[in-house]
Amino acid sequence: MPASVRLSLSRMQIFMRQVFVLMLVCLLCLQSATVQAQKLSIYTEDWPPMNFKTKTGIDGMAVDIVKALQAMTGNKENIQLVPWARGYKAVLEDENVMLFSLGRSPEREKLMNMLGPIAISKTAVYTRKGEAARLKALEGELYKLPVGAYRGSIFADAAKKKGFINLAQADSPLNSSKMLFAHRFDLWVEGSLAVNSVLQESGRTAAEVEEVMVLDSLELYLAFSLKTPATTITLWENALRQMKKDGSFQKIHQKWLPGETPPLEVFRVEGGH
Repeated sequence: MPASVRLSLSRMQIFMRQVFVLMLVCLLCLQSATVQAQKLSIYTEDWPPMNFKTKTGIDGMAVDIVKALQAMTGNKENIQLVPWARGYKAVLEDENVMLFSLGRSPEREKLMNMLGPIAISKTAVYTRKGEAARLKALEGELYKLPVGAYRGSIFADAAKKKGFINLAQADSPLNSSKMLFAHRFDLWVEGSLAVNSVLQESGRTAAEVEEVMVLDSLELYLAFSLKTPATTITLWENALRQMKKDGSFQKIHQKWLPGETPPLEVFRVEGGH
């Protein structure tokens, strides 16, 4: 074999080795990025029917959505049900944290990244059955009455923004509803999607309360901490878009929230600005 041919073959072998090494490095980098993207602590709270504890685990409309997204993204982290204050603190301060279901607000948009909406609820003020007419007649004086709310919730924030000055905050939605029927206060602010489930948990029904006023409409999102890599959020965003495109999102929404219109758009809100 001529020397020139042997030299060409040698150069080709070196080139192929270099290509192989480069491909291997790229593959390892991709695997590392995927592992990093999937490192995610996932928190939720007890707020039926969106997310709640059962005898065998955690269930709810939002839980079904998150589990479906996990299957699509390859995420295998356990969903942890914790007090709202703990989950909210984690999404504000820690790395690689996702919290759901969280109401979107201008204040929160600056503090975290959001992906959704997964449901739309209205924030309303309720009272015991038969008392709404009396309370509505108070007009401006109504805003001076104590109003019960779940401590740290966006519902408490909504009441403040609308002018209620006397908040009686409980440590859970269930306890705030119990305080209403114990006549600790006459007004109770809560999300419309949760009212029926919260009352059922205390042995009551939605027929035992009536609406006094609607404060606003509330979009519910998945929230990611600011220290979560963009690659992670992109994976979840693409999966959510696919679910809404193929109809699997609508199927879960209808199962848990019959009669409610599922939100079909997908918005990604970048926090920290």
